Amino acid sequence: MSKSNISVTRRLARRHVPSLMGTRLSLDSSIIKDIFRKSVESLLLNYEEFLAALSKMNSLVLNTLLQADADDPVGKEHLKLLLILNEKFHTLWDLTTTGYNTLKQDYDNSSLDVQDFYFIQNENIFLTGYTQYFVAVTNYMVVKGFDRAAKNSSSHWKTYKKNLKQLVRESNEIPTAILLLRVFTDPVKHYVEQCSLIFSQLNRTLLEVTEEELVTDSLNMFVKLKTYISQSLDEASLTKSLWNSLSNRLTYALCIAERRLQEDSRNIPIAVTTGRYDRVLLFDDVLVFLQGNEVHRFDLQTVWLDSTAKQKSDPNNLVLRIITPEEEFFISAKDPQHQVLWLWKLNQLIRQRVNGNRDLPLWGGTGEANDPPTCRLCTYTYKNDGRFKNAVYEGEMSWGKPHGKGRLKWPDGRNHAGDFKFGQENGFGVCLMPNSSEDQYDCYKCHWRDGAMQGYGICEYADEFVYKGYFKDNMRHGFGILESPVTNTNPYKYTGNWECDKKSGYGIWESTDRGERYIGMWQDNQRHGPGVVLTHSGACYQGVFNSNKLVGTGILLSEDNTVYEGEFTEELILAGKGKLTLSNGFTLVGTFYKNTTSGVQTQGILHTSCKQQDETQQNKLQFGVGIFPVETRWQGIYEQFQKFLESGCKGETEEAFLGFHVRSSKKMQKSQDYLYCERATEEISGRIEDIMKDISLHQGREGIQCYLEKAFNSSRHPFKKLLKILAVVFQAAYSGIGANLHLLTMAQEEIKYYAKRIWEFYRDLMRTAAQQTGQTFSIVNNNIDYDDEDEETRDLNSYTLILPLILPRFHPDLFMLHMLYYQEEDALYWQGIVRLGLLTDTKLLEFLDVQKSLWPLRDVKLTSNQRFSIIRHKCFHSATECLQKIISTMDPSEKLQIILKTLEEIEKTVSRVMEKDYKLPMDDLLPLLIYVVSRAEIQHLGAEIHFIRGLMDPHNMGGIYDFSLTALEACYEHIKKEEVRHYKAPAL
Repeated sequence: MSKSNISVTRRLARRHVPSLMGTRLSLDSSIIKDIFRKSVESLLLNYEEFLAALSKMNSLVLNTLLQADADDPVGKEHLKLLLILNEKFHTLWDLTTTGYNTLKQDYDNSSLDVQDFYFIQNENIFLTGYTQYFVAVTNYMVVKGFDRAAKNSSSHWKTYKKNLKQLVRESNEIPTAILLLRVFTDPVKHYVEQCSLIFSQLNRTLLEVTEEELVTDSLNMFVKLKTYISQSLDEASLTKSLWNSLSNRLTYALCIAERRLQEDSRNIPIAVTTGRYDRVLLFDDVLVFLQGNEVHRFDLQTVWLDSTAKQKSDPNNLVLRIITPEEEFFISAKDPQHQVLWLWKLNQLIRQRVNGNRDLPLWGGTGEANDPPTCRLCTYTYKNDGRFKNAVYEGEMSWGKPHGKGRLKWPDGRNHAGDFKFGQENGFGVCLMPNSSEDQYDCYKCHWRDGAMQGYGICEYADEFVYKGYFKDNMRHGFGILESPVTNTNPYKYTGNWECDKKSGYGIWESTDRGERYIGMWQDNQRHGPGVVLTHSGACYQGVFNSNKLVGTGILLSEDNTVYEGEFTEELILAGKGKLTLSNGFTLVGTFYKNTTSGVQTQGILHTSCKQQDETQQNKLQFGVGIFPVETRWQGIYEQFQKFLESGCKGETEEAFLGFHVRSSKKMQKSQDYLYCERATEEISGRIEDIMKDISLHQGREGIQCYLEKAFNSSRHPFKKLLKILAVVFQAAYSGIGANLHLLTMAQEEIKYYAKRIWEFYRDLMRTAAQQTGQTFSIVNNNIDYDDEDEETRDLNSYTLILPLILPRFHPDLFMLHMLYYQEEDALYWQGIVRLGLLTDTKLLEFLDVQKSLWPLRDVKLTSNQRFSIIRHKCFHSATECLQKIISTMDPSEKLQIILKTLEEIEKTVSRVMEKDYKLPMDDLLPLLIYVVSRAEIQHLGAEIHFIRGLMDPHNMGGIYDFSLTALEACYEHIKKEEVRHYKAPAL
């Protein structure tokens, strides 16, 4: 055997060596090589004939058509189609030339291999070139392009008619238009048929050799292409006949070059059971109902077919229910076979339309999936009256309704992009609403339900106002924050409750320019009900408003601590009966009125007797206590979290209830691209399922503390979102202008209520987690029952578990109120500290009347003329360092432990001095504690004591912690005394 024969044989056996070695091999390698070479020679000959035909087609026909006159509108449209045909023709010519050159080179080099054929290596390119060519040919044919060309250049065609007939192998006389069409189709059809025949013969011969699979694939490819060519020409012929039969008006309305008729109710009868439609036409892209000269068309992309529907008049008779975005129809046929045919064709065409391309061949292969997808991407323009009238929808649809992700665009500039469900906006969405200002939009980023804004949202208005809060039925409703731009003439910020798009309920309004803050009740956008007004100057007012006007009596506290209780004018001018208490304690009771020339005048009785205690008390008057029950202040926030719990803590409901954060840009707001803004992934909650699973694993005090600490520090946890918004409202009320000592009680009770509600939510969340994870443990038995007074469980409550964790968020503002409240007392106390700090240890211990037997300074020796030692700050050093740690923590319970530890350290030192365990009586303990306090030099001790007392766990009342705090208070009061502040130590 020659080397070339061996080479061919090895290549033929490259993949499937066992098939060459099997017993069924019937031909030797030389015969296989000869058969293969003859097949290649036939292919090359077919190539050459086809290339020659293409050259003649180009010179005799295509060039002539391109030179035709195109002055009239019809000619221009035909020229566009002809240019496309010319492009596809040359693409086909180039593919053929490349395939021929590649095969010829391999043949000349004796390196023949089926898998090296050009149309096998580039099957997709090959098929695309041929299918696009026939689309271009049939498009030109359908619009009667060949008919017009036959008339316009009739003399030219007469000259070359003999050559043209030879090109299509036709001897009989045929019309010129048909001849031109055949010129563009017959040579291609002949080439494909010959290739199919060659591969069919080769396939039968090489039944058991390696290339059988490739040969079969090639054969199938040419068979599919052959079928496609036949089907495309049949569809084009049928479509052209339809345009010839319809009126000019209908043809003008329906005729598109790319459109192909698939079925006609006049050929296979079917009737529309609803509506008076004369005829049903099914195209490859639209379904058309004709009623006289009126056309009702429906894009197959937006058509759904229900074959299980039944007629009401005849429940036993199945009909085809056609569903579109705005209408429904029922069609049926008397002959069941006709109905089945229409059903099959509709499903096939809808599927092909949705996929964006026709099958190859056009009606698919045997056993191919027939049903189109229920959910699909669509584009539809609404025409009927309704909310969506004239809007263009782009996105996912199911059974004729927007369902999934999508966008609505109205001609007036309205845009909505987001989630849809069963035809309604449902889920997160971004909506742009045109404003009266030019090129300006109100931008809503919100959660929607049943077509309306429901839940948390952010609105950026065209005038640069920003609202962040909750909506109901497209209106601001519930808790929300409205903030004006700083460039506004009267910038302000409102934080509070809304009802039906108006401020109603408890809320806080602040004007930075006016330096004023209002805390109180609202109704219909007006101050209405009890309220407190604070000013930058320090003046405070508490009273009742009615439609933004003051009514009745109130309390006014001026900057110099003068207090007026009585009637006012709308401008907070004293007018009517009242009582004026001056800062020195004098009181004036009588009737006040405004004089245009001399200001406010009064007639009444002046009382000059006063008590210092009363004066101090009036200076620390607390506003808002009792008139704003803490349980009612921020119901809008707590209600949303409660709804989240009641929903079963479902992940899809979390944002709607608890809020989200989105990236914002004023430039993007003016752009349509803003509809696709991305929410910051870091601020979007994680899987709530994981959170629920995690909470069920943490039990006992340490486990609960660990879980809560992680929850409050994780931006993905619902508790962090709740705590964040509570911090916002707390600052809105009590920072800045609100940093007023007269609001201390309000702020303190609000913090404690935050902790209580969070603790309740934690228990509810744990119950829900137990249900979802299938656990059956008892809440009480797992030590989280707040009301259980059992000794083992009573220390697990909001004071011990929640308050220490949330206080860092509120401590700066809250402690500032305490410092303001105790400012005068702390100033007196600090004078005492400074005075006592000048004393040496022995002088201070002697001044405090501490028994010398308790002094830890016995080793200090004095000179003959020295009464006191010069040693300073050496006594009770461990107790002093311990007490100084009280400012290092924000947890009231830890502060109490530090105070108790300080007392223990004092006793330890005394026991060491006494060389025995020694329990100090109160008479001995207090002087020593005063010594330690004076050396610890805690600057705002009064504020610290008040802070601890106000937030102390009620379970500690009357216990050892209460005792230690009372002892510290007694020391504080002693250091404030005048005899301490003005004490002068005797000289050494």
